[in-house]
Amino acid sequence: MSAIINLEKEKHFPVLLDELVSIISPHYGGTFIDCTFGQGGYSKKILEYQNNKIIALDRDIDTFSKANWFKKKYKDRFNFENKKFSEIDKIKINLENLKAIIFDLGCSLNQIKDSKKGLSFNSTGKLSMKMGLNNFSADEVINTLDQKSLEKIFKFFGEESKHKLISKKILKLRKIENLTTEGLVKIINSIKKKNNSKIHNATKVFQAIRIFVNQEISELIYGLINAFKILPIGGIIVVVTFHSLEDKIVKFFFKNFSENINTSRYIPNNLQHKKLFKLIEKKPILPSLKETKTNPPSRSAKLRYAIKIADGGDFIEFLKKFDYLIEIENLNKRL
Repeated sequence: MSAIINLEKEKHFPVLLDELVSIISPHYGGTFIDCTFGQGGYSKKILEYQNNKIIALDRDIDTFSKANWFKKKYKDRFNFENKKFSEIDKIKINLENLKAIIFDLGCSLNQIKDSKKGLSFNSTGKLSMKMGLNNFSADEVINTLDQKSLEKIFKFFGEESKHKLISKKILKLRKIENLTTEGLVKIINSIKKKNNSKIHNATKVFQAIRIFVNQEISELIYGLINAFKILPIGGIIVVVTFHSLEDKIVKFFFKNFSENINTSRYIPNNLQHKKLFKLIEKKPILPSLKETKTNPPSRSAKLRYAIKIADGGDFIEFLKKFDYLIEIENLNKRL
């Protein structure tokens, strides 16, 4: 029994921890921002080195108890703010000697198991999926938005091939009664045939709704932009993603602004592309076989990082590249 409990605890640990430490070199000392504090795994490891300070952010109010424990133990070396990481540029704490900014975009086991959040397709009752500091819930999305809006959310945020059929049936059945978590899963299972895959039929739709409810696309885009703005030259941005859409955004951000783009000599210098990052690793770092065996959810993790080499620049290209996704997020204004 104790072995099972220990394994469950192990799942709380952040993925690619050793790889992260080798990248940010915390033994040299400095200030680090943990943008997704969660259970505090990254912060705890960094604070093992006595010359380090952590500024932790998390939108989930349930992380307060863990943050309070850290504050008691590490005193002035640890500070916490309950805010979205897109607001990283509004941190009130001194950023002296800032070395790295870390984003771990995965949900913790505690969040997934929390029935109040309703992130899992194994949850029951009213749909929620709110991670904290939200303006609306999954219940409002599923039971209010029109069919075309639902189709876009499922297609682009979940890459769900059955987005039209699922959306159509949602509208049909919600006329009879307000759809719950169980009702939504039943709809999805009625449309998608059972397969031998370990991936649950509802995974893609639930991912899509969670992304929409928490506005995760704009959060990531503006989180990266604002992290760049406060990071000094020589500082590092590290991002751990867990699905292809997140990775696509991070990859473009780092790759596009780490290359010299050939522009026309007729374009004014102030409008030409500026190289802002240096990439040591062009491909993502993946978990080891040992880690995926110990912690199966880490299988989908990808770590990318970039070193800031210049200030300034604008991010118009970045915003234009993904404006179609932000437009889908803006469908929330219909709620």
